[in-house]
Amino acid sequence: MPKLSFFLGCIMPNRYPGIEIATKKTLEKLGVELVELPGASCCPAPGVFRSFDKATWLSIAARNVVLSEELGYDLLTVCNGCFGSLVDANNILKEDEAEREATNKILKQIGHEFKGTIRVRHIIEFLHSEVGADKIKEAVVKPVDLKVAVHYGCHLIKPSKERHLGSVENPRFFDELVEAVGAESIEYEDKLACCGAGGGARTAVLDTALQMAEAKVQHAIAAGADCFVDACPFCHLQLDVGQTEIAKKFGREYNLPVLHYSQLLGLSMGYTPEEMGIDMNYITNDEFMKKIGGDK
Repeated sequence: MPKLSFFLGCIMPNRYPGIEIATKKTLEKLGVELVELPGASCCPAPGVFRSFDKATWLSIAARNVVLSEELGYDLLTVCNGCFGSLVDANNILKEDEAEREATNKILKQIGHEFKGTIRVRHIIEFLHSEVGADKIKEAVVKPVDLKVAVHYGCHLIKPSKERHLGSVENPRFFDELVEAVGAESIEYEDKLACCGAGGGARTAVLDTALQMAEAKVQHAIAAGADCFVDACPFCHLQLDVGQTEIAKKFGREYNLPVLHYSQLLGLSMGYTPEEMGIDMNYITNDEFMKKIGGDK
């Protein structure tokens, strides 16, 4: 059974533990063992830390990577921001000797050394390239009959020259995983647009961030989506909690449920919405929960 260290990040364990349990349960059914990563910290957020102090960002990110190196496993994250931070740091330190020496000088003070022996994986990238849509189809016991608005998010596919995940203008790998569980991945306006959360926007310019999220919600609803499916707890929070904030700030109410891919995958494997933590989302409704087999 393949083993990966599981990098939890900040948002998932604190706000959406359902995504954590869904990831563990679904990957176990696919024959992948997730190993805890003791001592891991914030990634840290690439759009904030990296912009102000590259050396600090690189050292903190490197420490997280090194913890997984010391276990001897590739590192798995389910968050686009964590992925962007950790995979970029890993690549920089593997390729730039000067940066590696400077960072290791800092890490040495706490008894660690970056060696460049592992890969940083995102769950969507890992499932598509290592597990494959066909194996996922074989694990499906209850095809999910939903029209899904897939939200890729920014750090999963950009910078494209470093991600190597196919077309950055028209990616398909995430859509293929959604369709593997029986759902329909629909096209909608500005599908690849940012949710509005990243780069500190939710904190610095919340109204603008919410306007970006609202545009995505409107476009998905106009295209007939039953729900969003994302690949990142921070995007998840922006699209989920964001709808409640839009209602409070602007008086416009939406009710479009949001699922992380691990939760959608779990539904197709026969888990209940409650087992996947979908009932703990801020936005849900009786019609949707009934459609996916929930009690709510």
